[in-house]
Amino acid sequence: MMATALRIENPAGTSHHPGFLADTVAEDFPILHQRVHGRPLVYLDNAATTQKPRAVVEAMSRFYATDYANVHRGVYTLGARATGRFEGARARVQRFIHAPSPEEIIFVRGTTEGINLVASTFGEQHVQAGDDVLVTEMEHHSNIVPWQVLCQRKGARLRVVPIDDRGELDLEALAGLLGPRTRILAVAHVSNALGTLNPINEIVAMAHARGVPVLVDGAQAAPHLPLDVAALDADFYVFSSHKMYGPDGIGVLYGKRKLLEAMPPYQTGGDMIRSVSFERTTYDDLPHKFEAGTPAIAAAVGLHAAIDYLEAIGMAAIAREEEALLAHAVARLEAIPGVRLVGKAAHRAGAVSFVLEGVHPHDIATILDSRGVAIRAGHHCAQPVMDRFGVPATARVSVGMYNTRRDIDTLVEAVYETKEVMG
Repeated sequence: MMATALRIENPAGTSHHPGFLADTVAEDFPILHQRVHGRPLVYLDNAATTQKPRAVVEAMSRFYATDYANVHRGVYTLGARATGRFEGARARVQRFIHAPSPEEIIFVRGTTEGINLVASTFGEQHVQAGDDVLVTEMEHHSNIVPWQVLCQRKGARLRVVPIDDRGELDLEALAGLLGPRTRILAVAHVSNALGTLNPINEIVAMAHARGVPVLVDGAQAAPHLPLDVAALDADFYVFSSHKMYGPDGIGVLYGKRKLLEAMPPYQTGGDMIRSVSFERTTYDDLPHKFEAGTPAIAAAVGLHAAIDYLEAIGMAAIAREEEALLAHAVARLEAIPGVRLVGKAAHRAGAVSFVLEGVHPHDIATILDSRGVAIRAGHHCAQPVMDRFGVPATARVSVGMYNTRRDIDTLVEAVYETKEVMG
């Protein structure tokens, strides 16, 4: 890992910004060095999941080979080592997102479980019949359905903040929807379908001025942007490891301590208790109160390695490079006759969606795959967004830190070929 960091920090001939070279980064991802249908793989489905650097794969392999045991239970050497690695990963996440304390970092299976945890605990406590829960029109289904189910169970109202024709939130409408019965606002930091980067600082300040807590879905922000949850002042912030070059099966819920301490457990069982009798059970302190059962130990080790890798490059450098890469993608795609971008937000991160006149997005993705280019086609678990723009689906290009302008140019050539094939 250190060799990779040194190579990245002292590159020759960087593409856009000093200190960052996508070609160099790509060397650390073994899966990218293959051919698909006889063509070099161009992987542009990073919003769905990212590929894993060698450093992550090797860290998990070493852990399984030398340190694996269950955590928090054993007094023997392997148990102590495993616990140290697991809790070390928690502290690493805390530093990465600038949370005040590691006790505010809850390991979950991913963003989806983190949102469900908050809806089923905080939501269960605070939402009553006649109350409002606010979501936005651009949310992933994982940030809609848990709140919808909660509202149905409680007799509350799910209210929706609209987006405009550019795919940006209508902040005036948000201000009007924040009312005395609003119990929580759930909002994406970055839209997975449109790439819209929301002004979270402003949104959180608006909500807090009305006494409304905010949950931020950071799944599409964590791989692309420097994060400081203390500065954002979000009450809850959730994200997934597998979208930020780490393993699947683990994610993070950050919550303000005073809120987490007042919330009941989400699941019960082993490792989240202080004492159990048939008459009474008492629960452990944070963060263990919310982590019932054996956790994803090796995945936490992999997440630690992924964060080390990201910070060796620098999140600010990644954000700058990807911003330039997306601008190149937008310009090249818009120049293709028959292509229409879906969402033209002024501030964007990670992704751009488009449709091609007369061609279904699934056909686009299929033909692109035959050219070695991997993109996502469909509703992207954001059907309300598709309904808003009057399309059944889009083709989505989503970039990662290993993507280059050459990848975008290959994509564009493949879209032109798609036009020819589909006539």
